Amino acid sequence: MHEKTLNPDILGLPFSTALGEGPYWDGSRLGFVDILGRKLHTATLDGTQVTTHDLPQLVGFAVPHAEGGWVAGFTDGLWRSSADGSRWEQIWQAPHSPATHRFNDGKTDPRGRVWFGSMTYAEDEPTSALYRWDAEGVSQQVSGITTSNGLDWSPDRRTFYYTDSIPRVIWAFDYDDESGTIGNRRVFAQDPDGYVPDGGTIDDEGCFWSAKWNGARLVRYAPDGRVDLVWHLPVNNPTSCCFVGPDRSILAVTTATPPDSTRASELDGRVLLIPTTTTGPAATSASI
Repeated sequence: MHEKTLNPDILGLPFSTALGEGPYWDGSRLGFVDILGRKLHTATLDGTQVTTHDLPQLVGFAVPHAEGGWVAGFTDGLWRSSADGSRWEQIWQAPHSPATHRFNDGKTDPRGRVWFGSMTYAEDEPTSALYRWDAEGVSQQVSGITTSNGLDWSPDRRTFYYTDSIPRVIWAFDYDDESGTIGNRRVFAQDPDGYVPDGGTIDDEGCFWSAKWNGARLVRYAPDGRVDLVWHLPVNNPTSCCFVGPDRSILAVTTATPPDSTRASELDGRVLLIPTTTTGPAATSASI
């Protein structure tokens, strides 16, 4: 295992996020949401071209649709936007009450299906779930979740990784790429007390990167679950990450701004940009 303390660059934007999440690289622009700020941002890596969409509700994630616009998880269900992102239409009503639950992290699988999960505001009971949107509609895939979080697929499309933050666990599942079914759930990684696993991403070597909320670090896990690398960051709450840039070798890390004196630095709430010696697979747009 290797450890390193970083002093990363930041994406040069004229704002910070209250709760940045869900980074997505479309080949030329980075998209990410501010959950509490109810905003969807896209930006070039030099920060010269920035677009911000105000959203009608708290947003857990947003992914581009292949036909234009975005698919997003709001508090009460799954929504799709117009091509310019100015109008939204609900495509699925959540089974939970938006007074107690909201949607959190989500991502598109290599076939264009959208996977997304819910959480309770209190984060104290396992009453949330993981869902999949495909050509047949939305179906529940995993129940008994407290805070649905980081997910991704191995490069060979045979393993699905999925995080439940409050029990501090990252699971691995067998994955069938053609049907999108999962099975054989087992513990991939278990965090110690003190911080929890948040969002994450896979790299082309099959290693899973996990942002640690309240842990001021990123952890890279080898495919067998061993800790390969720990990067200590100058922010308390990194929230998620994805590979960006022309060759997808830069890790973009979203972060949150603490609401109180626990603020670690002026980098809280900014997007960190960290060069790596590996690359990540290209993201897939939703195509349902």
